Amino acid sequence: MRQVEFIRSNTFLWAAAAAAALALFVAGLFAFIYWKIDDYLVVRSDRMIATQLNFMAELPPGRLNDAIYDHLKQDSRGVQYAGLFDAAGTRLAGNIERLPPHLDLGGRVRSVRLAQVGSSAVRDAVVKAGARRLSNGHILVLGRNVDETGEISSVVGQALVLGLLPAFCLCLLAGAWLSVRAQRRVEQVNETVQRIVAGDLRERLPKSNADDPFARLATIVNGMLDEMETTINALAGVGNDIAHDLRTPLTRVRLALERGRTHAATLEDLQDIVEKAMVGIDQSLAIVTALLRLAEIESSSRKAGFGDVALDEILRQVCDVYEPIAEDKDIEIDVEIDRKVQVRGDRDLLFEAIANLVDNAVKFTPAGGTVTLELVSDDRAVLVRVSDTGPGIGEWEREAVLRRFYRSDKMRNTPGVGLGLSLVAAIVKLHGFCLTICPAPGGRVEIFAEKGEAPREATASETGRVLHASLASM
Repeated sequence: MRQVEFIRSNTFLWAAAAAAALALFVAGLFAFIYWKIDDYLVVRSDRMIATQLNFMAELPPGRLNDAIYDHLKQDSRGVQYAGLFDAAGTRLAGNIERLPPHLDLGGRVRSVRLAQVGSSAVRDAVVKAGARRLSNGHILVLGRNVDETGEISSVVGQALVLGLLPAFCLCLLAGAWLSVRAQRRVEQVNETVQRIVAGDLRERLPKSNADDPFARLATIVNGMLDEMETTINALAGVGNDIAHDLRTPLTRVRLALERGRTHAATLEDLQDIVEKAMVGIDQSLAIVTALLRLAEIESSSRKAGFGDVALDEILRQVCDVYEPIAEDKDIEIDVEIDRKVQVRGDRDLLFEAIANLVDNAVKFTPAGGTVTLELVSDDRAVLVRVSDTGPGIGEWEREAVLRRFYRSDKMRNTPGVGLGLSLVAAIVKLHGFCLTICPAPGGRVEIFAEKGEAPREATASETGRVLHASLASM
């Protein structure tokens, strides 16, 4: 069964087809070479016969017999024909037995049958020959056997067989090796995928150091599996987090209602209990709304509505919204914009992301502190920086704060559900930007973006690292 699959594999079939195409090409090439050589030899032979015939025809009659003798004596291969005949056709000299009939005596070279003196051949040989009538009435005939083209054909055929057959076999062996190699890699992938499907998310596709399409595909798939493992591991605890965060306000609502049913004596007491219950219900609804918002953002459906967005206007609007809140806490908000900047994205989502960062900065900055919004850019990239004089985020919490429902110990008494930075991270990822949480002291969060089209998500982090060097010093 494996042999049948091996022979029917696409790699082997393509290799066999390539070998057959190569064989046809080489055979056609050899045929063309043979045809050109044969044509060249025939033309050269005709020219040589005509030249020799003209030369001997001009010799004196006394020297003609000696010239014919010397001409035949120098023919070690026995392919030359020469003969001198009188007007009646009687042979006077040379190795031609008899004068062929209907011979053109004008000197034009043509194919004729000539009988050689002493030849035992059953039939006269077909040779290229020309004849001239001399001034004394004699007839001079010169010819040449061009059967050497057959020898060339034999040599070409042998070269074709000896050269083409090994090449064809080599192509088939290469195809067989590539087919077996591809089959093994596919089997390895199948086994790995089966283990992943069985639940082992730590498995990864095998990849080599070679820069081939399969290795690049394995790298992309492994990156996707890394993302899936991270997401699944994060989702594994989301259910418990949701249950915990919803249970607390719902429990408070139930207890408040139960106490109101038992102890409420007046309408005012009942209204107070209802208001407390509504606060708990609103908190639960805020959690559900934030989760739905995250799902909407992570679905990437908002990309269809991307357009040019003025970041400088968004920063000013966010500042206008939070300036009264900051004044109530005795916090100063500064906006530093060096130029007007446009990026590709969704205006509402970018406003929401920056507003969440400013909200966190205002929330955790003590009275008398400062929150600063900065927008710096060059011809290639944009940096949005939100910094404050608060306690900041410790290095050990930089990744944790991006998880859903994460709340550190110092945030337990602060209003919120622990989804603000998760929303920011989802929006930044949707746009293909890069989010960086800088270490304490002082809070500082940065968003890197390329101008024009949003980069691919896979390269967003790389883009941020590259652009940080040029923008962080601005």
